[in-house]
Parts: sequence; structure tokens; C-alpha cells
Amino acid sequence: MQTTVLPTEDQVALVAAKWIATEARQAIAERGQFLLAVSGGKTPWVMLGHLAQESLPWSQMHFFQVDERVAPEGDEDRNLTHLRQCLLPQTSFPQDNIHPMPVNAPDLAAAADSYAASLAGFAGQPAVLDVIHLGLGADGHTASLVPGDAALTVLDRDVAVTGLYQNRLRMTMTYPLLNRARSILWLATGPSKREMLRRLLAGDAGIPAGSVSQRQALLMTDQSLTL
Repeated sequence: MQTTVLPTEDQVALVAAKWIATEARQAIAERGQFLLAVSGGKTPWVMLGHLAQESLPWSQMHFFQVDERVAPEGDEDRNLTHLRQCLLPQTSFPQDNIHPMPVNAPDLAAAADSYAASLAGFAGQPAVLDVIHLGLGADGHTASLVPGDAALTVLDRDVAVTGLYQNRLRMTMTYPLLNRARSILWLATGPSKREMLRRLLAGDAGIPAGSVSQRQALLMTDQSLTL
């Protein structure tokens, strides 16, 4: 895994946005579209704010969700709420090019399969996204692949539904889809992540993040996490 250490969390967000913009331009030049999956979190929303300042061919870009909480439309717990707030007012990004996980569907398992099929419609079968952005939890989780959850063992589907985590059911991309990505961008900031970052870099499969492939991964972190 390539690692970039920057002075502050905001510098991480800024440099990550510049990197995504470069990847987007290259993907569009080569394949006519750019497919990005975004996780939630404070630093990613700052990153997307910086990305919105870039001059990009927004109509050729499609953003998907790595994971989402089962919560009402517009709820502050929804990653989608922040994703839209960061992008839509500041850019000409087509609203239909943001593809929400259907977490309000009555049958969540069927909705997860439907989202996987939607991904395949854009990214091929099996689906290969250009960039998947991941975060790192203080408990070692990434996406909504959390310690002890049954979704950790799902190897035959690209999207799954989790059990309760922090009082919410969730929908999440699974390891097979994450590990097919052309690039994985990890953002890990703040001293509370230090031990889990050490274990991630060691490829420790004892934490969920440790089972994500590192062959195509770039980690951006701040100096508070320097090991």
C-alpha cells in the first residue's frame, strides 16, 4: 500500500480531492466515464467540498455509496444527505448520477441485490469501479463491514445487509466488490485510529479493514497518526 502523510486533516482532504480529480480525468479519457464509491465521515465530506471546486466533466461521473444506514430520506445519519449537500449546490453534477443505496425498500435483501445489479450496469459483470474510498473505524471496521457481522463472510454478492451497528441496520459493499476496484483510497485521520492503522498496514485479517486488498491501495493520513 502506498502511504502519504500530510500535516493536517484538511490537507488530507484537499490532496485526496486533487487525486480523485486526476483519476477522474484519466478514467474519462480512457473509458468515457468515472465510477467512484464514497464512504461517509467528517474528512470525506471536506474532501468532496474540495472536489466540488475542481473543473470536471461532471456529466461523465457517477458516484455510488460504499455503505449507508437504514434511516429516513434526508436524515442527518444518512451518508447520502451529506453527499448531496457537498456536491449538488456547488457543481453541475447531475443529481441522477448520484446512485443512492435503496435503504428504505421494504425488502432490504432484495434491495441490496438490486443495487448490485445497478452497479453491474455501469461497471460490468463482475462490477469493477474506478475508485472506492474507504475509511477506518476505531474498532477496525471499514465500509459497514464491522467486527462480528455476518456480512464479513459474504463472498457471493457485491452488496449485503448488516445486522445492527450503532443502533442502525446498514447496507454495504462486500469484500469481493471492494477487492476488484481499480484503486482504493483510504482516508484515516485522528489519533484514535493509530492502533487500527498499524494493524491495517500489517494486513491483519483480525480486523475487518485488514481483509481489503492492498495491491491497488493508497492511504492518506495526517501527522497525528504517524506510526
